[in-house]
Amino acid sequence: MSTPAMQVRSRIPRLAEDAIQRARLTVVPRRRTTAGRAPFLALVSMVLLGGVVGLLLFNTSMQQASFATTALEQQSTRLAAREQSLGMDLDRLRNPQRIAGAAVKLGMVQACSPAFLQLGTGEVTGAPCSDAVPLRIHAKAPAKPAVLSPRTKVVRVAAPPASTAAGKSTDDTAGGSAARTTGDGKKKSR
Repeated sequence: MSTPAMQVRSRIPRLAEDAIQRARLTVVPRRRTTAGRAPFLALVSMVLLGGVVGLLLFNTSMQQASFATTALEQQSTRLAAREQSLGMDLDRLRNPQRIAGAAVKLGMVQACSPAFLQLGTGEVTGAPCSDAVPLRIHAKAPAKPAVLSPRTKVVRVAAPPASTAAGKSTDDTAGGSAARTTGDGKKKSR
């Protein structure tokens, strides 16, 4: 019989031949698969469609924000104009001349120096005024100096005759030849 070492040696070449037989490359026929393209095309179309819809939604929201901004700016302008008109009305109402005029219409007079009555002694301190001085609302305007208002000079000019004023001389109406004056003052004959 053979020894175990001999048996191993005889088995190794057989195992190697089996491995070589299994490792040999063979030509495999091609399989045509259309399923690989369809999901890719669907994915690309969905991405493009989502992008277009997203852009439309973004554009719409930007337009709405623009309209809201314009409306708020117009409201701000109106409110600023109203604030300015109310401020002008308040200044007009606070005008001292208007307040003095309203006081005069109500029959008020300007206060003079007050007098005080001492309750314990009954003595009056100060000089009370008995006659009221009317309020002067508008101060008198100062007189204008003579230099600023000179005398007016009147120059009288005689009017030209009616026939000359119409632009025709008496000789032109008669049909004769007469000398005319041009715009620069020179005489010109016909």
